[in-house]
Amino acid sequence: MDKSMVQMQEEVDKYIGQFKEGYFSPLAMLARMSEEVGELAREVNHFYGEKPKKDTEATKTMEQEMGDILFVLICFANSLHIDLEEAFDLVMTKFNTRDKNRWTRLEEEGALND
Repeated sequence: MDKSMVQMQEEVDKYIGQFKEGYFSPLAMLARMSEEVGELAREVNHFYGEKPKKDTEATKTMEQEMGDILFVLICFANSLHIDLEEAFDLVMTKFNTRDKNRWTRLEEEGALND
């Protein structure tokens, strides 16, 4: 089943709402986000980089690490009452206006090779 961002934010809020501690502070949330991004970086480095995983290290997938990042991002957004669908729409508007000519479009590349 596909979930909308609204559904994911509601599911996380319901999960966090079970606990007396609730959401962490924004500073703690940012620290958690940084930690999770670091774990993804480590996985990318093991898979694509020159640093092989130690035999004693658990196998984690990039999918798991991205899921962790998404969870923390949703927690962060919920704690600040940010609608992530709205945030996504804002950034896509930015990319489609301010940055619309920043990159070479595929159809332009074909025209350049003619």
